[in-house]
Amino acid sequence: MRLRVISRKTLRDFYDQHADCKPSFEAWFHEAEASRWRGPQDIKNRYPSADFLPGNRVVFNIKGNRYRLIVQIHYNTGVVFIRFIGTHADYDKIDATTI
Repeated sequence: MRLRVISRKTLRDFYDQHADCKPSFEAWFHEAEASRWRGPQDIKNRYPSADFLPGNRVVFNIKGNRYRLIVQIHYNTGVVFIRFIGTHADYDKIDATTI
């Protein structure tokens, strides 16, 4: 089962404000939707710098760690929910385990 990312509009809204990251987020989106992540190891194999948090949350470093993307993955249904997008500085101001 391929993954479904909820929602692409969230990504678009962000990179409309930060145009330098558009190619990186678009690449991540297309790769995620084409993937079949069954568990954290599938992600770690492709994204070695990804961090895993409680509640099936994953932190991706985007564009050389300038931006952070937190998603929550429901492996059983193949749905990826975007929970946070921001700069590294924005990320430092949140609690990534509860967002």
